[in-house]
Amino acid sequence: MVKLNVLELLEKQGRSKYWLYKQLGMSYQNFNKMVRNETQSIKLERIETLCMLLNCTPNDLFSINWEQADSSSN
Repeated sequence: MVKLNVLELLEKQGRSKYWLYKQLGMSYQNFNKMVRNETQSIKLERIETLCMLLNCTPNDLFSINWEQADSSSN
């Protein structure tokens, strides 16, 4: 399962979830679903913006839990 690591990156940088929400300019409901990993897709443009704001790469932004991915496919 692919996981978005936004909250962890924000914590490391001493930034708040509210700060990122204001920077992205999206609805709070969609933003909250995204950072809580409750969404099925994220636009490439949003990934690019997140990387710019958090000064990271997509490799930093995402992680994969292969064990959870295997068990959910059964």
